[in-house]
Amino acid sequence: MPRKFLSLCLLLACLVVSVNAHDLFLKLDTYFLRPNSKLSVRLLNGGFRASEGAVARERMRDVSLVTSSGTTHPALADWRDEGTTSLLDLQTTEAGTYVVGVSTKPREIDLKAKDFNEYLAHDGLPDTLAARRKSGELGKDVRERYSKHVRAIFQVGDTRTESYRTPLGYAVEIIPQQNPYSLRVGQTLEVLCTQDGQPLVNQFVLASFESKAGRMSREVGARTNARGIARFRLTGAGKWYVKMIHMEKLQNADVQYESKWATLTFEIR
Repeated sequence: MPRKFLSLCLLLACLVVSVNAHDLFLKLDTYFLRPNSKLSVRLLNGGFRASEGAVARERMRDVSLVTSSGTTHPALADWRDEGTTSLLDLQTTEAGTYVVGVSTKPREIDLKAKDFNEYLAHDGLPDTLAARRKSGELGKDVRERYSKHVRAIFQVGDTRTESYRTPLGYAVEIIPQQNPYSLRVGQTLEVLCTQDGQPLVNQFVLASFESKAGRMSREVGARTNARGIARFRLTGAGKWYVKMIHMEKLQNADVQYESKWATLTFEIR
């Protein structure tokens, strides 16, 4: 392979990583477990298939585990790091559909105009990009405040329970309206997108899945309706994610935008 072509490939790969290095996901090796078994939940900071940095414990505002018996809050001591990945060690109890969630504290970042515009274009924020273009602000650097609120739903044993619909009280949430483990390939999943518990209308949402062979499907976008519901057809078996970023422009001289990120992961057989 010519050296120049190889260098170009490596450059393009780096660009892809930089564009998609913002997300936060909770991901399991398998989302189907037995009662009274041990598992580790990975907190992927960067992308759905790899983490670019462990998440400091002081950044975690909340960690929740929901079962049919109620909600508990695993201790920070239950977390450990493996290189660039943070892992939460858990033990299942009774059969049912479980939810695990993590909410981070807000942080602030300075972004050059070009970097901010590219982030809006690639991470699912067409409305904010259009507003900047319309107001002639594409050349303005910004300071952004952001926080991230993530959940995973997994199935323990054969008994399906209603825990999957439990709100965690996070700033933004993606809550499925059907139990994913009652659905099959070809069926449609409805998700409710909320901010402070209220439906988000016309919110842009993205979904994709990783097949058993390890290939990622093309991201598909949808808009929420007047009830805050977005719909996605489950086109294949594998580990799925649904994600959104709700961004608001602030009337603040120090911080121009605030973004609140949400992701949901589950598995379809």
